[in-house]
Amino acid sequence: MPKKPVQQPLLSMLAALLEYPDNFLQQALPEIEAAISNTTQVPAANRDQLLQLIKYLQQHGLYDLQEAYVDVFDRGRATSLYLFEHVHGESRDRGQAMVDLLAMYEESGLYLAPGELPDYLPVFLEFLAHEPAEGAHDLLGEISAIAEAIATALANTGTPYYAAVAVLLPLAGEEPLDINFEQAPRLETDIDTEALDKAWEDEPVNFLDPKQATQSLEQPVHFYDKRPEP
Repeated sequence: MPKKPVQQPLLSMLAALLEYPDNFLQQALPEIEAAISNTTQVPAANRDQLLQLIKYLQQHGLYDLQEAYVDVFDRGRATSLYLFEHVHGESRDRGQAMVDLLAMYEESGLYLAPGELPDYLPVFLEFLAHEPAEGAHDLLGEISAIAEAIATALANTGTPYYAAVAVLLPLAGEEPLDINFEQAPRLETDIDTEALDKAWEDEPVNFLDPKQATQSLEQPVHFYDKRPEP
């Protein structure tokens, strides 16, 4: 697909949709719904799937949403939103990769607050929302293989969260996933992630070019923009 600038507000909205549900998200849903309804940046099928996700978030109580979120994303590495789990698993390389990622954030003048690891997909998307459009597009391309794997695993569970990850592929200039989500199987039992985890270990993905960094892993996670005002 041709390279197109990434609209940073859309990336922030996707980050919010993939975060653990809270009152702030519920209050923001009408604004997110309006923006996504009018976007022309993604294929119509992806847009419709995102609206289905928003409808799901609007129709359920916060406690039920939080319980379902944990159920979806704590099923194992296949549906994990921590990018480096798909690259390095629990190896020592993951720690250095997170140090490098933190350094990249801070080189852009963005610092994390305590709470989450830097490879958490919503955090990464929020970082991209602060980056120039062309650079954000390129970095999305770096994680497209991971996004495809996560989206496919989510589709296999039948969760509407599939939409917020699958849309990253066309945003990165990749072809949309050829999955009819409405007919995706709704699994009643846990996904067998052992084979998928083994596949990731056998074929690690090159996420970001490593940089030299000396920052501690115990870094602060929502972004604080410390760049000087123009």
